[in-house]
Amino acid sequence: MDYKYTSKSVDDTLELAQNIESEKFPGMVICLNGDLGSGKTVFVKGFAGALGIEENITSPTFTIVKEYVNGEMPLYHMDVYRIDENEDFGVEDYFNKDGVTIIEWAELIEDRLPAERLEINIKIVDENTRVLIFKPRGLKYEELCNAVL
Repeated sequence: MDYKYTSKSVDDTLELAQNIESEKFPGMVICLNGDLGSGKTVFVKGFAGALGIEENITSPTFTIVKEYVNGEMPLYHMDVYRIDENEDFGVEDYFNKDGVTIIEWAELIEDRLPAERLEINIKIVDENTRVLIFKPRGLKYEELCNAVL
């Protein structure tokens, strides 16, 4: 079952991410897809802030992975936009760690993603409005969506 959330502002998106963070668990994988400027990094900022991470969150476009370990739980933030489909950067190693992995442009590495994950597709409606479609893959993610949305 898919879930839909309409964000009317950056603050709405930040709050949604904070609510999802409240249901976090070790090994959680969140896959973000959407056009440039849709709010993927805004979502990560909200999630990281709720984890207690005080560092400035920016998209790791050229570094591919940024690790934030000073919060309640480690956060592994990935941007795979510039990854060659055959390039091995060890993404699978992060899925077995005790932190949360959030991947921007995850659809580009779909064949490497774990079967159980939360997919969030973000659509731009206008300058401020975004529609987020949640696709939970697995019981834990279904329960998370039921609790938050």
